This record gives sequence, structure tokens and C-alpha cells, in this order.
Amino acid sequence: MRALLVVNPAATTTSARTRDVLIHALASEMKLEAVTTEYRGHARDLGRQAADADDIDLVVALGGDGTVNEVVNGLLHNGPDLHNLPSLAVVPGGSTNVFARALGLPNDAVEATGAILDALANRTERTVGLGLAAGTPGTEDESVPGRWFTFCAGLGFDAGVVGRVEQQRERGKRSTHALYVRQVVRQFLEEPHRRHGAMTLETPGQDPVTDLVLSIISNTAPWTYLGNRPMYASPKATFDTGLDVLGLKRLSTPAVARYGTQLLTSSPEKGPRGKHAVSLHDLTDFTLHSKAPLPFQMDGDHLGVRTSVTFTGVRRALRVIV
Repeated sequence: MRALLVVNPAATTTSARTRDVLIHALASEMKLEAVTTEYRGHARDLGRQAADADDIDLVVALGGDGTVNEVVNGLLHNGPDLHNLPSLAVVPGGSTNVFARALGLPNDAVEATGAILDALANRTERTVGLGLAAGTPGTEDESVPGRWFTFCAGLGFDAGVVGRVEQQRERGKRSTHALYVRQVVRQFLEEPHRRHGAMTLETPGQDPVTDLVLSIISNTAPWTYLGNRPMYASPKATFDTGLDVLGLKRLSTPAVARYGTQLLTSSPEKGPRGKHAVSLHDLTDFTLHSKAPLPFQMDGDHLGVRTSVTFTGVRRALRVIV
């Protein structure tokens, strides 16, 4: 087997020594080329090159969810092709690693590498569905190209929090649970649409859902983690179905306290609920429109602001080693 290992040197939970150990472990079992990313988007370029090559069987992403997202978008730059594209393996190296953990991999990089080597020896893999988001035709965002996401996307409040966290990290702050909590509070205090939502969700053949303040699109569950605590925005979401949506129509102080508590205590059986909560399961195509530009995120990566995004749930999009 010939494999490409894409290494993010800025991965927050792996040291240079640990990465060297992992590289040697993988290289002992396959013909491995390891490339260290040097700029934002480099992992996507490497994934594209692997997809276009004729002799790459596997791409291993060593990094966080952002690295994985870039690799996936490179691999699928011409769309899914289960029979001809390389498989993907993920060694978690970020602060959260939602995609790897949702696949059932250990959150420790060394243990995850062992699990991947066992899976390769046993020839075990699974095929997962992915989400695709693009600018909506006929709107001012129609030129925004499609981009794949592995576990979640968000328009509105949660994306604003992601953007604030990224700003703090660029200023040298460490990615901690306290940092996220502080940014949630600041986003809430400055949220202009918290009482009267600006978003409308449109699904073919269904009545539109109006006045949403927050929309979280999940491709799997859990949606994210707070340390080791999984949080289930849409408990029914899986890699084997379409996309799930959690929408909230109000973010008053009592509503935030209620839904925040429900998220913290959520489980595979029970997620956020209430008269201002909207939960939709297994959607294939839908669009979110906003009366005003809102922050947008995919897989925990802030992508600026959008007024209209069209989502597609694509089943059986990618082969993953687990």
C-alpha cells in the first residue's frame, strides 16, 4: 500500500517527537510519503494531488478537524468516487477532533494510530456520508463554491462564537474550554438578532421555517465536545443518513440558559427541545436564507459571512479506515 501522510505541524496536542514516532509506526507498515503543511489550504492541495494520482491508496491526516476538512475537500474536488479515490485515515492531533471521535477512534494520537494499523491489517473500513454547502443560485452568494464538511456547519450564533475563538487564538490565546465559554457569553451579549431571528429554512415540498436565530447542521452525532463531554445538537444524525438541523427561534437570557443546559446534558436519546426549538432529521436538500449577513462556519472553521447557503446531504461519499 502506498500512502500520503499530511502532517499539520501546528496540531495542538502532538509534539514533534510524537509525530516522528507516529510517522515511523505508519512507515513500517506501508510505503509512506509524509508532507508537512506550510500554509492555510496546503492540506487541501495535497488531498487534490492524491486524488489525481494513480498510485495513492490512502491519505492519512494528522491534525485537527480543520486539517481533515481540507484533506477531504482536496480528495473530493471532482466529487465522490468510491472505487477510484484513496481512502482516508485520521490521526487526531487537534484540540477537539470531533470527526475522529465520531468514527469511534481514540482521542489519543498514538492509540488512534494503533487502531488504524489494526484496521488496515484486518482490511476494515466504512463508507460515510458528508455534507456539501454552496452559495445559493440567484443570490448575492451564488458565486461561493461548494465545500464539503464532515460533521457540522452553522449559520448565525454558533458560527459567531467560532469566529471569536479563532480571533483569540490568532492573538496567542490557547484553545481551552474557558475560552469557548467566554466567547459564547460575548457573542450572546452582542448578538443583534437574538430576539427576532433573521433566517429562513426552505426545504422542497415543506413549509418554510422562519425567524431562526441559530442553525446547526449536523452530519453526525455528537455535534461537538466540551472536553470529554459529548454534546448532541441532533442526536439522530449519523454518517449513514442525510443532514440534521437544529434551529432556535429565540436566544433570550432564559432561552440561552435552558438550551445551554439541555446541550450540556444532552445524550444519544435526547437533545435540545422546546417551543422555540426546531429539529429536522435526514434532509437531503435545503437552503438557509438570511435578511442580513451572518457568520458561517464548517467543521469549526469560520468562513466569513453569508446571506444564503444551500446544503446537500451526500450519502456514501468517502471510504474511511476505522
